[in-house]
Amino acid sequence: MPCPALPDGFDFTDPDLLQHRVPFPEFAELRRAEPVRWIPQTVNVAGFQDEGYWAVTRHADVKYVSTHPELFSSYLNTAIIRFNEHIERDAIDAQRLILLNMDPPEHTRVRQIVQRVFTPRAIRALEDNLRARALAIAANARARTGSFDFVTEVACELPLQAIAELIGIPQDDRAKIFDWSNKMISYDDPEYAITEEVGAESATELIAYAMNMAADRKQCPAKDIVTTLVAAEDEGNLNSDEFGFFVLMLAVAGNETTRNAITHGMHAFLTNPGQWELYKRERPATAAEEIVRWATPVNSFQRTATQDTELGGKRIRKGDRVGLFYASANHDPDVFENPDVFDITRDPNPHLGFGGGGPHYCLGKSLAVLEINLIFNAIADAMPDLRPTGDPRRLRSAWINGVKELQVSAG
Repeated sequence: MPCPALPDGFDFTDPDLLQHRVPFPEFAELRRAEPVRWIPQTVNVAGFQDEGYWAVTRHADVKYVSTHPELFSSYLNTAIIRFNEHIERDAIDAQRLILLNMDPPEHTRVRQIVQRVFTPRAIRALEDNLRARALAIAANARARTGSFDFVTEVACELPLQAIAELIGIPQDDRAKIFDWSNKMISYDDPEYAITEEVGAESATELIAYAMNMAADRKQCPAKDIVTTLVAAEDEGNLNSDEFGFFVLMLAVAGNETTRNAITHGMHAFLTNPGQWELYKRERPATAAEEIVRWATPVNSFQRTATQDTELGGKRIRKGDRVGLFYASANHDPDVFENPDVFDITRDPNPHLGFGGGGPHYCLGKSLAVLEINLIFNAIADAMPDLRPTGDPRRLRSAWINGVKELQVSAG
């Protein structure tokens, strides 16, 4: 097959591109003709001293890379495919303390500890409380007159409240978590005027906040998750630093991603009114998974080859960065019938919105699915006639598929 032509300088991680759209036509062409494609970059434009990365666009190849950590490392260059060009290498290396950027066996050790937070029993224990919170969020939004921002009034609230509930953060402090996490991921968006330094400061503040929580529980243990994770380090628990970085990961992976899934899902319903009518009438259990497939809140993560290997017919050299484009994988017609159709009854739905399997498969999947189900049930009951009053305003980000504003009206 002929190699697909891309415009000179085309880069799937270009934040200017992703502020306007997800490049689905270009993904489709690569899946068809060159599913593993070298994408050249100017040295250091992504924060790395190299000349580009391999774009992996097929569902099967994304899964293969995800499930072979011995060949494709999260640790060497972290999982973030593009940083600000001014970032120092020391700042990149510091992120290796986050679970997302670890490899086995250290990743295995830390994950076995923190997965206590996400046991089926722990999630079930949250359900009634989160249902009440979802109903209150929808009712408060319904009481507003005129147009309001769905992102700030609805989508962001339940993920924040769920994290606060999960690890014992006072609900009054959730605005701090919202602010810190926004600043950590918004350095590419000039509207926020946030520098890399401000993002780093926000990360430091969040880690310090979590470490203080850990220190408090060590002195005064309680019957909560924090105590379970940190109270006895010599018994296989987290130290204060590890707990701090775990909370930082939750603030992004558990907050930003679910918030954007809810926002993209609402926009999909509003632009596919037949699906919204179907949802209100039947509340299919398959809806949450389709919302995540459709939203794909993380466009891409990366891995780094630990040795020379082959993928998709291409020779990958040791040290090459490999971009996993989940948005492309989730529209692969070899896996999904009519992938460009939003279908809340889609079943089976082997999407990669929670990762491609392997050691980094999303720890909080069950919590995210619960939150999505609860909030859309609440919206359908409280605001069945919700309508858009403006187009979504996308976040300028190299890897987050984010929406920063979606104006709607409940009447």
